[in-house]
Amino acid sequence: MDQDAPSLDEIRARIDAIDAEMLRLVDERASLATSVAAAKRAAGDGDKFALRPAREAQLVRRLLSLPRQGAGPALTVRVWRELISDSLSKQGPFHLSVWGGADPARAVELARQRFGGAPPLRRVAKPEEALAAAKTLGGVGVLALTTDNAWWGRLLAEPSLSVFAALPCLAAWGPMSALAVAQLETEPSGDDDTFWVTDAPESAAKVEEALAHDGVAADLIVQTGGLKLFRLAGFFQRDDERLARAPGRLTGVIGAAARPFDQ
Repeated sequence: MDQDAPSLDEIRARIDAIDAEMLRLVDERASLATSVAAAKRAAGDGDKFALRPAREAQLVRRLLSLPRQGAGPALTVRVWRELISDSLSKQGPFHLSVWGGADPARAVELARQRFGGAPPLRRVAKPEEALAAAKTLGGVGVLALTTDNAWWGRLLAEPSLSVFAALPCLAAWGPMSALAVAQLETEPSGDDDTFWVTDAPESAAKVEEALAHDGVAADLIVQTGGLKLFRLAGFFQRDDERLARAPGRLTGVIGAAARPFDQ
């Protein structure tokens, strides 16, 4: 045996000390949420939803870029998602409405992975209910991507609502299975995908080819009826001329989200 190696009792004592220090720092961080809320009220922003997806993504990316020995991406993301969501819940209304299609349990799991345990969560029977809840103050709708419901197409007629997150946020947790929607303006985080809808009758391959000729990399996410939902590499404004030239009569950007942190 290595005589210089710490004993099990010494390791446990160190873990106990770290736990106490972590709790002190977490408590201090959590208490700052009330100060943030007060500062926003003083600035006249107290009645606005505090959710800032681009800033959150930049924070998580910065943390994942720091040297780490044992904390992998999954642990790091889960811990800070909980901290961020707890802070949001202290700053004002914050609630989730989840439509999961044929697999509601998976949609709830994805919602909790992304938004933590702080906000109250309600499962709804129809996507329309989740979209309606997303239009209320502090409301977030989490909706599954299915081949039998083009709920995302309704966002073309709901310009106040935007997709701001693709779930899950780590590729290691599985393929993209749901999108999160809220009443906010999306902002670029520095590494994003844009979600774009078209009713073009051409095949997905033809649409992707037409976009590629205009310098836009695209891939089909889901097709339902006469509508197609594409993911575009990068952050695109709704009035981007390249998209205006794309195939389809009824088309539009419905939001953008940070790409998975492990890609």
